[in-house]
Amino acid sequence: MSARRPLGLVSATALVVATMIGTGVFTTSGFLLADLKSPRAVLAAWLVGGIIAALGALSYGALTRRFPESGGEYLFLSRTVHPAAGYVAGWVSLVVGFSAPTAASAFAFGKYVNAWLPECPPALIGSLLVVVFSAMHAAHVRGGAWVQNVGVASNLTLILGFIALALPRLNLAESPWVPAPPATDSVTAFAVSLILVSYSYSGWNAAAYIGGEIGNPERNLPRSLLLGTLLVTGLYFVLNTVFVFSGPTMELAGKVQVGRLAAENLGGESWGNAVTVLIALVLMTSVSSLVMAGPRICARMATDGYLPHWLAPQDSPPRHAILAQGVISLLLLATTTFEGLLTYVGLTLSLVTAATVAGLIVLRRREGEQFTVFGWPWVPWLFLLTVLWSCGVTLVQRPAVACASLGTLGLGLLAWRLRRDGTRKTVPEVD
Repeated sequence: MSARRPLGLVSATALVVATMIGTGVFTTSGFLLADLKSPRAVLAAWLVGGIIAALGALSYGALTRRFPESGGEYLFLSRTVHPAAGYVAGWVSLVVGFSAPTAASAFAFGKYVNAWLPECPPALIGSLLVVVFSAMHAAHVRGGAWVQNVGVASNLTLILGFIALALPRLNLAESPWVPAPPATDSVTAFAVSLILVSYSYSGWNAAAYIGGEIGNPERNLPRSLLLGTLLVTGLYFVLNTVFVFSGPTMELAGKVQVGRLAAENLGGESWGNAVTVLIALVLMTSVSSLVMAGPRICARMATDGYLPHWLAPQDSPPRHAILAQGVISLLLLATTTFEGLLTYVGLTLSLVTAATVAGLIVLRRREGEQFTVFGWPWVPWLFLLTVLWSCGVTLVQRPAVACASLGTLGLGLLAWRLRRDGTRKTVPEVD
C-alpha cells in the first residue's frame, strides 16, 4: 500500500459501515410504526430502503471507477453536469451530509452518557467527543483508520450478540393493536417512510469521499460501497425485526428510544442498560467516521478554488478542513434540535444523490458503451425514479422540511454565484 493511498478494501468498507450505522437505526422505527401502523410494513420499508441504497452503491461504483479521486458528489457532479451542481453538492455534503449528522450523533451520545454523568450537559459531552475525534483524525490517516476498523468490528460483534440473544425471545405474531385509519393513504405514508429510512442508510457512498487515499481505487472503491451497503442492509433488517416485534406496537410507536424500549421489553432494565452502552459505542464510531470522511470534500473544494485556500491539504490528512468541519459541528451542537432532523437530512441528501445518478446517466449517454455501468440502464434509472418519487411525495407532505431542504440548496447556489463572481475560477472540465 503506497504512502499516498494508505487505505485498503477493509478500511474503505469499514468506513461505509461505520458511517451508515448511527443514530437513525436506533430511533427511526418508532416513527415508522406511528406512520405505517404495522411491524411488517416497517420491515418492508427497511428492506426497500436497503435495495435503493444498493442500487445507488452500484451506480456510484461506476463513477468511482471513472473518477477514482476524493470528493464524492462534488467531484462527480462537477465532471458530469456543471461546476455549479458540484459546488452545491459539496456545500450540502459539508453542512447536511457531515456536520449536521456529526452534531446529531454527538448530541445523542451525550444524552445516553448523561445517565451516568448527570452533572455534564449532553451538548458538552458531545462537543468533547467531536474535539477528540477531530484531533485523532487530524494526527494521522493510518492511526485514525486503525481505530475506525477496531470500532466497527467491536460494534458489529456487540450488535450481533444482542440479536442472537433477542431473536429467541420474540413473538413474531402481528400486534393486535388496530389503529384508526391513517390520515394519508398507505402508499403516501410508505414513500415518506423511505425518506426517514434513507437517513439511516446515508453513508453508503462514504468511501467515494476518500477515493484519493484508497489503494487500487478502480477495484476497491466500488467493492467497498456495495459490500458495506449489503452488510448494513442485512444487519438493519434483523435488528429492526427485534425492535418492532419486541412488544406491543402501540408502546413503541412514535418513541425515539425504540432500541432501549425493545431491550427492556425482552430482558428488563439490565438489558436496557446494556443496549444503551451499545448505542453509545455505535454513536462514537459514527462520529469518528463522519469526521474522517467529511473534510475531504471541503479540502477538494479548496483545492479547486471554491473555498479559502488555507483549507486545501498541504499533506494527508486535511487538517484545516477537519478543523472547519469540527467548528461547524460544535456550532450546530449548541443550537440543534432532534425534531425534524431525520427527514430534513434524508430529503436533502436524497435530492443530491438523485442528481449525482442523473449525472451518471448523462455521462453514460455521452461516452457510450466504452463507459461501463453495471446493470445499465435499469440500475441507475430504477434508483433515480424511486428516489425522485419518495422525495416528491415528501416535498408535498412535509412542506416545512421541504422549505428547509430547498433553502439549503438555494443557499449553496447563491454561495457558488458569489464565489464565482469574486474569483472567476473554474473547476476541471469534463473529461
